[in-house]
Amino acid sequence: MATSVTAPPTESGAERGVLRSVNPYTGQTLKTFEEMSEDEVDRAVAAAHERFASWRCVPSPERARLLQRAAGLCRERRDDLARFMALEMGKRVVEGRKEIDLCARIFDYYAENGERFLRPQLIPSPAGDGMLFNQPLGVIFGIEPWNYPFYQIVRFAAPTLMAGNVVLLKHATSVQQCAAAAAELFHDAGFPPGAYTNLVASARLASRVIDDDRVQGVSFTGSDDAGARVAERAGKNVKKTVLELGGSDPFIVLEDADMDLTVERAVFGRMNNMGQSCVASKRFILLEKVSEEFVERFREKLAALKMGDPQDESTGVAPVSSAQAAAQLKDQVDRSVAAGARLILGGNRPVPEGAFFEPTILTDVKKGMPAYDEELFGPVAAVIVVPNEARAIEVANDTIYGLGGSVYTRNLERGRRVAEQIEAAMVYINHPAYTYEDMPFGGIKKSGYGRETGELGIQEFVNKKLVRAVR
Repeated sequence: MATSVTAPPTESGAERGVLRSVNPYTGQTLKTFEEMSEDEVDRAVAAAHERFASWRCVPSPERARLLQRAAGLCRERRDDLARFMALEMGKRVVEGRKEIDLCARIFDYYAENGERFLRPQLIPSPAGDGMLFNQPLGVIFGIEPWNYPFYQIVRFAAPTLMAGNVVLLKHATSVQQCAAAAAELFHDAGFPPGAYTNLVASARLASRVIDDDRVQGVSFTGSDDAGARVAERAGKNVKKTVLELGGSDPFIVLEDADMDLTVERAVFGRMNNMGQSCVASKRFILLEKVSEEFVERFREKLAALKMGDPQDESTGVAPVSSAQAAAQLKDQVDRSVAAGARLILGGNRPVPEGAFFEPTILTDVKKGMPAYDEELFGPVAAVIVVPNEARAIEVANDTIYGLGGSVYTRNLERGRRVAEQIEAAMVYINHPAYTYEDMPFGGIKKSGYGRETGELGIQEFVNKKLVRAVR
């Protein structure tokens, strides 16, 4: 059974945090969760470690069957899970359903391909052939963010479980209802106790888990600052980590771009998930010849979007995740304008006490401004106009991040040539960087290291064991 461990009433003398689920549309507290005690965390780690001894021996076809059952449950519960996301972090239900569809595809992908990806590999040698085996490591700890409450779990847990590891999962404190619903899904799919365990815990307890010798690896998705702290903690314990951190993806528009397609993709790239994505298009780098047309058409499209309840099918602009997130965006925009950027759309919080932030476009953005140097985690587009292709590439690479990026041109050969020069782990031509179950996802520089999804995603937490008889 996949377990969701909820703490009993606070013990005398023990200090436990209270995790709050708050609706960003209304500001209403939906539910509270009491944090687990240290003893409960320790027992959860022990149970996972004990389960690993038997789970690693479960044949691959049986593990695959459980993943397929989980995929089926995703499809059956699609509307309910999308509603949880709308309530807890403001995701539009139309996007929430697509997220659950992606989760189902990821489960199916590893169920269908996992055994093949992990087959032993022959290494021929005159002195004696070697065999490279892919064996599970043990208990793997996942720390996940709020912006994709189910996808982030599944892209980590599906390949990790398929490889024969067991999973401890600490979700973001603000999406505990989603975390509980995910644990219930793993339980109902038939995973045995200890194979997948949801920890109701804050960051202080996460450190305790990382320090535990029974935990063999850590996967973290979140900010680069938090990722650095996780990597430091894991490094002190000599544990493998995978980090997927921030991004400031360039969206390069060359003079031969199909403008209808490019503007459509720009709206998607900036507004999908209200721009709260590491691979959202954030810096719009435009060649001078097409900059005026692009900016005007982009502005018209964003201005026409309807603001409202994320559970309303017609809503185009939902709240961001929290009032605090909206306030941070406001601060970044205001500081950029004070430094010389020009605000041509939005820039305000229409309901000051709420979590809405208007779709926003800043032009005349230059180095040294927050809109140029910092990650804008919300519906704010930074426009940078450049004279030529070479300068576009230079600006694209002028960032501490290296997650994704995209290039827009009718000439695919030219697009590939430009893409090869961008310092990022994922560059798309004529589409913003995105997630697919069969393609690797990850970053370089301050965007992290390691890969999730695709074949590479199942190779991260395995022991590449060489067995060789020397002649």
